[in-house]
Order: sequence, then structure tokens, then C-alpha cells
Amino acid sequence: MNTTQRTVRLVLAEPLRISRSTMTSRDAVCLTVEHEGLSGHGEAVTSVFYGLDTRTLQRLLAQAAGRLARFAGPETALHALRVGDLATDGTPAAVTAAVEAALLDLVGKRTATAVHRFLGAPVAPRAATARTVSLTSPGRAAAQARRLADAGFSVIKIKAGDRDEDADLDRVRAVRAAAPAARLLLDPNGAWSAGQARTLLPRFAALGIEAVEQPLAPGDPEALARLAARSPVPVIADEDAVTYADAQRLAGRVHGINVKLAKCGGVHAALRIAALIDGSGTDLMLGCLTASTLGIAPAVHIADRARWVDLDGHLLLAHDPWTGIGGADGFVGTTGQPGLGVRPRAAAGPGASAGAAADGPDGGRVAQHRGVAS
Repeated sequence: MNTTQRTVRLVLAEPLRISRSTMTSRDAVCLTVEHEGLSGHGEAVTSVFYGLDTRTLQRLLAQAAGRLARFAGPETALHALRVGDLATDGTPAAVTAAVEAALLDLVGKRTATAVHRFLGAPVAPRAATARTVSLTSPGRAAAQARRLADAGFSVIKIKAGDRDEDADLDRVRAVRAAAPAARLLLDPNGAWSAGQARTLLPRFAALGIEAVEQPLAPGDPEALARLAARSPVPVIADEDAVTYADAQRLAGRVHGINVKLAKCGGVHAALRIAALIDGSGTDLMLGCLTASTLGIAPAVHIADRARWVDLDGHLLLAHDPWTGIGGADGFVGTTGQPGLGVRPRAAAGPGASAGAAADGPDGGRVAQHRGVAS
């Protein structure tokens, strides 16, 4: 199996402001695995929160690709990944998820099977996705919400955690007035103290908020569980629910767990968590980092398992270098095509070669690296 890396700068259509930071762009590293004339693709994106910069991702993906040399083909490599024999201790979940996605894509193409089918979903998933409104003025939030509702979005996620608590409330009121039929989720990204949360959640409940993600700073899951037990709004764990062990600790004690492939290790890890919490009283939310269609696609293949779907990362981009899962009408879905069912929107510029930089499909610089795993 041959492997190729390609790094692209993903630029957001407008800055995404949350309680702890503002983001305007991030890098995406695409891993391509080639075998017997077919290619599979996976993506990992940089993240300050998870300590993953571009060089680190490139190095770790190269190391992971090198370990593929032990296997005769993608099928055996995928099995090894599932049972824990491919990734080494300390491999970040985002790297494991990207390698798994590339192998799933390749195995699907080799067997003429869409990924969702060999994950147990006979029908191509199609789900309403939330769309994020960042920390912005109430007027701007209302205008965004009105446009989203007109486009077909029925779920809107509103960022919270402003230093001015009244600004958060005003933003939610504005969105509710602009999109009265929408389901509203709230995400303070861990910005509140327990006392603030106890005071604010009844006020947000009165405004019709359906659920709140990670209201408390991560690091004290017991405090989150105690809050959930008395909250008038369902509480979804996000930053406090990264691993399977985290999910075990919180199952039945919070109302939801936000599973992101980049933090748990891919679709098989996500499905293990989904099976763990099934019937516990804790529902599954599928979330994502800001990424291209390629990075979001694996989660779309298991979207039928989730109560809440928040797979809009590709919709925040000024230019998405991949296509294939939709979303502009408020729904993400798979195509039924073999593998992940995604394809490049445009090829890299002329003159691109291994180890060189070329103009990427978004007009930015693209770094390419080639390796051999067989």
C-alpha cells in the first residue's frame, strides 16, 4: 500500500467565535492510501484545544502510514485497527480516525460497498444537522438564523459564554424570534461556573432551549453529572466525554454525550460508545470539528444512531475542497456510492509533485508528501 499526504489550509467564511477563542482557519492533512489501483482518503485537522499542530499531524500520520507495511491489504489493516493492533500507545484519536477513514474508504471501494452498509445501516443515512451561530450580536445572530431557517435548517446551535450573561440571553431571544420553529441547542464551551449554570439554565429553559452542551469547564465530570441531575435543560457532555472510559463514567448521569470522531478515534470507537450508552438514559450526539466534507463524511455514515446531529463543520468554510454529503439545505446524507462517497471538488494546481508545494483548490498552499507502506 502506498500512502500520500496532502495539507490544505481551510479558511472559514467568517470568524467562528466561541467562549475560549476565535478561529478563522485551520489546516487539514489528508492521508491517501493506495492499493491495487484504488485510493482511500481520510482527514485530520489541526486543533489548539487537542494540541495538534500541522507538523505534529503530518509526522504522526506518516508514522501511522508506515505501520501499514505489516499488512497485506487494507482489509487486514482495518481489522487490526479495530482490535487495537495498529495504533501505538499515545497516538492521538484524530490520527487514528483519519487512518480508519482512509481504510474504510478504500475497503468500500474495493468491495463496491458504501461505508454505512458494512457498519450495519442498510439505508443511506440522511439527518437534519444543527448549524452553528457564533458569539455575535443579537441582530447579526437573528439575521443568520432567519437565513438558516429559510434554507431549511430546523436545528440551530447557539454559542454562549459571553462575559455579559445578558448578551447570551439576548442572542437566544433574537434567534428564537427569527426562527420560531427551529430546535435550539446552546453551547457555552465550558464557560460557566456551577453557580452560573444553576442561575442561567432556568432562564434559557424558559426561552425554549432543547439542550445545553458542556456548560461547565471540563475536568470535573462529577460536577457536570450533579448539574445534569437538577438541570431544567438536558445536559450534553462534550469536552468531559472524550474516551470510552469517560462515557462509562457519565452514562445514565448526563442526558447526552457528544461523540466526535476526532476525539474518540473514529467510527468504530464511536459505535462502541453508542452501544455503551444505549438504554442508559443518555442519548448520542454526533459532533465534529471544523473540517472539510472529507473529515465530516465518516460521521455521516453513522448519523442514524444519533438523537442530535451537529455535522456542519464543512458548511463553515469559504471553500470546501471536497463534496458529497450535502448540508446546505439543513440535511447531511451519504450518496450510496462505494466507500465514503466523497470526491475532490477540484484537483491541485498544475505542477504538483511529491514533496513539493502546489496551489490548492482553495487558492492556498498545499504540501504533499509521499510514502510507501509495502
